[in-house]
Amino acid sequence: MEELVIRDADVVDGSGSDAYRADVVVDGGRIVSIVKEAAAAGCQRPKARRELDAEGLVLSPGFVDMHAHSDLALLRDPDHSAKAAQGVTLEVIGQDGLSYAPVDDRTLGEVRRAIAGWNGSGDDIDFDWRTVGEYLDRLDRGIAVNAAYLIPQGTVRALVVGWEDREATPQELDRMRRLVAEGMEQGAVGMSSGLTYTPGMYAKDAELTELCRVVASYGGYYCPHHRSYGAGALEAYQEMVTLTRQAGCALHLAHATMNFGVNKGRAPELLALLDEALAAGADISLDTYPYTPGCTTLAAMLPSWASEGGPERVVERLADEGTAERIRHDLEVTGSDGCHGVPIEWDTIEISGVGDPALAGFVGHTVQESADVRGEAPWVTARGLLLADRLAPTILQHVGHEENVRAIMRHRVHTGGSDGILQGAKPHPRAYGTFPHYLGHYVRELGVLSLQECVAHLTSRPAARLRLPDRGLVREGYVADLVLFDPATVAAGSSFAAPRVLPTGIPYVLVGGRFVIEDGRRTDALAGRAVRRTPA
Repeated sequence: MEELVIRDADVVDGSGSDAYRADVVVDGGRIVSIVKEAAAAGCQRPKARRELDAEGLVLSPGFVDMHAHSDLALLRDPDHSAKAAQGVTLEVIGQDGLSYAPVDDRTLGEVRRAIAGWNGSGDDIDFDWRTVGEYLDRLDRGIAVNAAYLIPQGTVRALVVGWEDREATPQELDRMRRLVAEGMEQGAVGMSSGLTYTPGMYAKDAELTELCRVVASYGGYYCPHHRSYGAGALEAYQEMVTLTRQAGCALHLAHATMNFGVNKGRAPELLALLDEALAAGADISLDTYPYTPGCTTLAAMLPSWASEGGPERVVERLADEGTAERIRHDLEVTGSDGCHGVPIEWDTIEISGVGDPALAGFVGHTVQESADVRGEAPWVTARGLLLADRLAPTILQHVGHEENVRAIMRHRVHTGGSDGILQGAKPHPRAYGTFPHYLGHYVRELGVLSLQECVAHLTSRPAARLRLPDRGLVREGYVADLVLFDPATVAAGSSFAAPRVLPTGIPYVLVGGRFVIEDGRRTDALAGRAVRRTPA
């Protein structure tokens, strides 16, 4: 007898088609049968060792977080309710060009320092891997939800070239190609870049194109955090489209926003650019989170020249009075490339987390507010905080536009990504709320998307980008990564005031047929594994 039958569910199957009533049978981690309208038809209903009454609940495929920063959280926190409780059954990690494989001992230490604001210091982690394959094997020991991995181009460059602003030599480019090929062979689904972060930002288009050719040869995709989301955003998007078309590589645009005052109301221009490329045969998708503020590290705002050489050199430059004044001028007057070419507005920069608990008083306040309290210029406050906290502070950047958010999420190549940073005392609520916020706010309350459309955006469309032939739909034979939610009550519990509150209206989540959320509570199941690239 089969393990589980989910009775009388309203199935929204991920295809975008209308919902239907069905009994869905799960066994051996897969969907083994779907009996439509079983009760109404008076047919023999399937039996199983366990029956779950799903009356009033929608059954959908598990949600895919196309942009996650859970690289260490998956290992550190077996509970991982931040994502499991949202109905996320697969996260794509290795984002923004910086993660923890492939590395050597030197590079690992540098990367840990550089992205401590995203993932913590890692002092509580046994880094017993160096290659992509070894990292995926570590995930296979058991994690809360599944994870796929992007080779981080910035880490690859740090390993081969270092943190200097220079072109790679032919020999270095050959080695980077080999590292990308090895990562793809070991199971990565593609490659990411952080082109406003060092050292990935130092790569010219020709270098990126060569690496993308390698990714394309394995059927993977390129996921860039491109060179600007502010001044020059449209040019930066076009650069990525042109680059990947030259390389013959699929393109997935990370957190595809149009931010800052210069881009208010300009989402239609971005979508027209993408539509033109799609009509010409480009393979493009994108992800967004359903909120207006962004989230990154305070150090990311600095100009690229100030970040050359790695984290220790950044601290040295900040400590030098003359150099610090040059940094301030770039930030406040010129418009630093780290701040997307827009002069920084300190009243939009809210400190969301710090590494040193003694600095917790800054959290929840903008740099401008803290400076006013201290009776000093905001740059003095920001500089002092960066030095005191050794570059660890994370920020919320309040520079988005609601009309842009809504326009982009309607696009036919859109998928959902939280870009959720789980560190800090006051993280962005998207880390805990992205997927229920789509379903509750943008579907039920605003009607920006229909329920069927939204589920397709969060399930089958990302599964297709990841080339996963047996996920993303409620179909017989597919992996039983499933979510049961109440469409009348599903909502994000998290807010900017209380960002770590779990969602409501998602009582059941299954990963590989095992309950990770049951009756609204996290079980002890570690049902997730590394999801490796399907060979081209």
